Amino acid sequence: MNFTLKDIKKQFGEKTYSLGIEYVQKKRVQQIQRSGNLIRSQVKDASGQTYQQNTFIKSTTEGIQFQGTCSCPLILNCHHVAAVLMTIVQKNNIVGKNKNASTETPLSNWVQKLYSTVYPASPDASAKTETPEPSQYRLLFILSPDQSDKRLFLSICKVRYKPTGGISAITSITDIDSLLTERPNYFTKDDEEPIRLFIAMRAGSNLPVPGTIEPKGSIGARLLKILVTQKQLYWTNALSDIAKGLVFPLKGASAREAKLDWVESGSSMKLRWQFVPSADKTRKSSPTIDYILPTEPAWYMENLSCGELILPSDFPVFSISEIQDLIAQSPAISVKDKKTVARLLAEKGIEDIVPQPEQLKENVLENITPQPILYLGSKPHFYSETEAPVWFDYAQLKFDYDGQIVFLDSSLPIIRQISENEIERIIRDTEDETATFKLLKSFGFHSENGSSTPLANIPGAISMDSSTDWLHFTQDEMPVLEENGWKIEKSTDYRYDLQNIEKWYASITENDEDLDRDWFNLELGIVVNHKHFSVFPLLLPLIQKYPDTFDYKKLDEQPDTDSVLATLPNNNRVALPWKMIRPILRILGELYYLEQSKPAISLHRLDSARLAELDKNLPLQWINGAALLEMGKKLLAFNGVKIVAPPKTLKATLRDYQTEGLSWMQFLREYHLAGILADDMGLGKTLQTLSHILLEKEAGRLTKPALIVAPTSLMSNWQDEARRFTPELKVLLLQGKERAKYFAEIKNADIVLTTYALLPRDEEILLRHEFHLLILDESQYIKNIRSKATQIASVLKAHHKLCLTGTPLENHLGELWSQFHFLLPGLLGNEKTFNSEFRHSIERNGDQGKQELLNRRIKPFLLRRTKDKVARELPMKTEMVRYVELTNAQRQTYESVRELMDKKVQEEIAKLGIAHCQIIILEALLKLRQVCCDPRLLRGSAKKANTSSAKLNELMEMLDELLLEKRHILVFSQFTSMLSLIETELKNRSIPYEILTGDTTDRASAIRNFQDGKVSVFLISLKAGGVGLNLTAADTVIHYDPWWNPAVENQATDRAWRIGQDKPVFVYKLIAKGTLEEKIQELQQRKADLATAMLSSGQAQHVQITPEDLQSIFRPLEEVDISEE
Repeated sequence: MNFTLKDIKKQFGEKTYSLGIEYVQKKRVQQIQRSGNLIRSQVKDASGQTYQQNTFIKSTTEGIQFQGTCSCPLILNCHHVAAVLMTIVQKNNIVGKNKNASTETPLSNWVQKLYSTVYPASPDASAKTETPEPSQYRLLFILSPDQSDKRLFLSICKVRYKPTGGISAITSITDIDSLLTERPNYFTKDDEEPIRLFIAMRAGSNLPVPGTIEPKGSIGARLLKILVTQKQLYWTNALSDIAKGLVFPLKGASAREAKLDWVESGSSMKLRWQFVPSADKTRKSSPTIDYILPTEPAWYMENLSCGELILPSDFPVFSISEIQDLIAQSPAISVKDKKTVARLLAEKGIEDIVPQPEQLKENVLENITPQPILYLGSKPHFYSETEAPVWFDYAQLKFDYDGQIVFLDSSLPIIRQISENEIERIIRDTEDETATFKLLKSFGFHSENGSSTPLANIPGAISMDSSTDWLHFTQDEMPVLEENGWKIEKSTDYRYDLQNIEKWYASITENDEDLDRDWFNLELGIVVNHKHFSVFPLLLPLIQKYPDTFDYKKLDEQPDTDSVLATLPNNNRVALPWKMIRPILRILGELYYLEQSKPAISLHRLDSARLAELDKNLPLQWINGAALLEMGKKLLAFNGVKIVAPPKTLKATLRDYQTEGLSWMQFLREYHLAGILADDMGLGKTLQTLSHILLEKEAGRLTKPALIVAPTSLMSNWQDEARRFTPELKVLLLQGKERAKYFAEIKNADIVLTTYALLPRDEEILLRHEFHLLILDESQYIKNIRSKATQIASVLKAHHKLCLTGTPLENHLGELWSQFHFLLPGLLGNEKTFNSEFRHSIERNGDQGKQELLNRRIKPFLLRRTKDKVARELPMKTEMVRYVELTNAQRQTYESVRELMDKKVQEEIAKLGIAHCQIIILEALLKLRQVCCDPRLLRGSAKKANTSSAKLNELMEMLDELLLEKRHILVFSQFTSMLSLIETELKNRSIPYEILTGDTTDRASAIRNFQDGKVSVFLISLKAGGVGLNLTAADTVIHYDPWWNPAVENQATDRAWRIGQDKPVFVYKLIAKGTLEEKIQELQQRKADLATAMLSSGQAQHVQITPEDLQSIFRPLEEVDISEE
């Protein structure tokens, strides 16, 4: 018989139908066997339990009807049955889709009719069931006892009614299912429900006799009630008597009450169920119940009558079958033991349910104060044979009542035997017990009763949520409980029976000189019971097992009062306080990257600052390594470095921060270390370094020269600063085509100056020498570890090394590694290790923990002061001259213009005299100044297209560094065309700016944007912004092409340095080295009137320019070989 999903949904309803769909989708239908209209099946539930179903399909006037029974608690037409029916529809649909329409032939129609004949449809629900005639067969259900005479089984038989009355031809039926499928002519409508209930009870049972069941539960009670009503229930004394016809009808009887009582037989007694005497005096029956069926409610069977059995109202919630089994298992008890049985029942508190065979005298004791007993234990649980056990920690709260011990959750009374006939009952103080448990709950304990953990089967088990709670209790609350009279008991495997940590120690072992004296081993540990244990092997498993708890970024979230539990090699346990392990994890971040921990970790001597950090943060007992610890303390913060006095012959007064910088460099030298002086631009890195070299000379340590490598543009600056501040130092400049002739003087110099570009060319000669100091100025030039200059710098022989830069990091951390690799190889590991441990984590993932670790490692070797930090020591205005070497191409342009204009001026002077040649002189000066700024400023110059500007390059490098320092910069130029060239460079580098020239229409917006901090660079022409502006947001002024009239220059500077300015202002003047700009500057110092006249249009005629002055102005540039960098 075919059916559809619509038929299923109609009968089962929306909810059951939806559950059925879910079961089909999850393929939980395990087995289907279809025999006509009967379907046997198995379905696995979500919990993994398998249930059996028997489903009958019939056709009625109202459509397809399903009658399905299931071994699950729902019994009838459940979602398991629905899932089976849906699976059949699904399979039929698949088969139907594969069929060819042409198969619908007369043959197939005939087969369908044959099928309907063999398996006829069930009769309509409206069809009447005839009452069987005496000569017809009928189904009976027969109860019989098993061999032990303790359990009753139900079987089905076919019988024939005799014409004279009675039954005959009794035949047992074992194929119960065939009754529903074949529906024999003796099968009536009244038989259908009993048969289905019988089949439902058979599912899951495993009885030795086929075709039998044991009536149980609610289904069994329902089946018995129907059979009694329909007079189909019979009795036989044994299954074998059925064939003999020895079966007897059972009649229904009224419900009766039952009780448990002791029945004596001779010298023994047994516990038996008995009827409560009836009020009906005419009713006579044995007090002992013959049989009790474990149905719900229970049924009794007595003298061929049966009915519902009413149990005592205070009877516990047990199944009747369990009680029956317990009664059956009871041993034979001697009548002499009545008193013992009575006492045992009293001790268990069940004397109200199971009566005492003999009453005992009972004394009641009250007002006994219980002593709390707390038993602490830990229990391993194995979830699988291959995995390590999971430990569960628990406590049991007990109370001692005058020697009698009871658990908190025990409902047993406290009974104490006084004599054979007398017992003592102690009344528990429930209020005291409740208050005691409430106290434990305030500590974090909770009951495990009813939980799903392995602790649920431990009497009175209570537990806590976390190891932190257990540690708090063990360390803090438990000692207080003991002081207040509690008794504490511990199992041998209690995990929080902690050992006391006597002290923490740090042990340093330095490597042998023959191996590697730059490395040492550090062990941190604890002393427990006079034994030393390293903490590193204790911490690593915890870090790996609890990554969230030990997350480097969350270490501060762990309170100092908390601890972590660690197991020592001898299986003793200790609590490691967070206040001790947090500094270890922060300072020794390597622990996070170890795969296998050893008792000690290997550190470079440059890491000795971390020893000082450990000593500062932890109460450690130090074993060995005093010298390393002392060096580490000085490395940790140079505030602790001894301040040295500046050199006696220094021609400058150092500010406090500059003296600290000098002391730091002296400290590095003393301990054979190296570092980066990374002060902001303008704070005097050059002066501090010259002071350091001079101090070395005065102390007699400068027995070999100091080699300074710097960009070409800074060569003259070093020369001038040395000449100005340290004239005692002999400076040798190795630059230009003629430098080779000075190589022999290297050993006699105090300072040797060379450029990065010349390192590869002069490699051979420089490698022959050994230097006291090797100093790299603008050390970001060695950021590329693979460049030739970097490689040569790394192999130069020097006792001490220094790097100077205002921007140690411009683009990525690899630049920082390259500089430290030059200074202190090994400090940051090799390049691959550095990239994997630090660079990638920090740059790609923003790992703040790794950033902090890196900062800690380099902190002692990098000294950086910003202008903001030392602002109080700075004057309100600091003026500095930066000399710029023209590029080779720019020098050639300058020389061409100089020669041309020199010739032209000399010819005019020969004709008219010097007094009448002011115009031609000013024209010559203008052209030379334009070449110094940028050759592109020259009109009509054929060479200017491919000529770069050294001064423009220097400006852009300065801006890059100043912007990193978050400076606000004014750039002044007399030439608006030069400002246009600067503007183009700013656009190419995506640097926001404002510009103010005579062509600017919205001056207010440009000024406001700069003052409000929207842009940090302001380009200003002399005429448009030299006067009348208030730009106090600026802290840096750059004069690109200096106006040699001091008054004009000062007016421009005063745009920033004026009333309202609250920051020091740094003023930079860019001067092209060896050119007209430098010579006029010198003239400005000697002949202020001449300089003023030259730069004040129309005023030069008042000053007499001598031929010597012109000769100095037009002197050729010195021969210098400038290599482009």
